[in-house]
Amino acid sequence: MSRLKSANPTLGALLRGLRSREGWTLKEMSAKSGIPVSTLSKIEHDRLTLTYDKLLSLSQRLGLRMSELFAESDDMIEPQPVTARRSIGRLDRAVRVETANYDYFYLCTELRRKRMIPVLTRIRAKSVEEFGELVHHPGEEYIYVIEGSIEIHTEFYDPVLLKQGESIYIDSNMGHAYITAEGCEEALVLGVCSSADESLMESLMTLHGDGEVTSIKQAKAR
Repeated sequence: MSRLKSANPTLGALLRGLRSREGWTLKEMSAKSGIPVSTLSKIEHDRLTLTYDKLLSLSQRLGLRMSELFAESDDMIEPQPVTARRSIGRLDRAVRVETANYDYFYLCTELRRKRMIPVLTRIRAKSVEEFGELVHHPGEEYIYVIEGSIEIHTEFYDPVLLKQGESIYIDSNMGHAYITAEGCEEALVLGVCSSADESLMESLMTLHGDGEVTSIKQAKAR
C-alpha cells in the first residue's frame, strides 16, 4: 500500500492521493463522492475548495474520518510507535476555516493522532447573541490573548475579561464562547485544545457550521 506524501498537503493533494491509491478515475471518484467531475478536477488542482457541510458529506460517502482530510493519508497502515516527532506551525500551511465571526487557523495538521490541537483564531463576534449557542467538545483548552481583548463566557461562571498577554484554561465540556471585549473590533488568540479522544479534530470541525474550509496553500496571514 503506497503512502501519500506531500510537502504541502492541500485538500486537492489528499484527494489525488486517495484516488491514485484506490485506482479510481475521476469519473469513478465522482460517482462515489457525489461531486461532479469538473468540480473534483478543480479541487484536485487547488482551484476550488469545499464548505464544511460538503466536506462532511465527502468524508461520509468515501468512508473517511474528517480528520483524514487534514493530514497526510496513511490510513490502513499499521500504527508504529512514535519515539520523536515534530511539526513547525506556519500559517501558510495551516487549514483555515472562515466564518462570519471568526477565522480559524489549524496548525501542524500533518501530524496524526495528536492529543493537542493548536489553533490561531481571529475573533470578530461582539456579543453572545452574535456567537450563538455556547459550544461543548471533549477535553480541555488553553487560550492566550495575542492581540486585543476578549470576553470569556462559560456555562458555570460569570463572564471574564482577558487582555493582551492574559490567558485562561478551561474544561471544554463546559459550554463556552469567546467574543471581543467592548471597544475591540478584532482579537487574535492562540488556543490549544487537548483530549485523549483521537477524533478531537473532527469534533472541533463540527463546531464551525457552514464555515468555508480553505486549502492549506491558500491560508495566508493577514
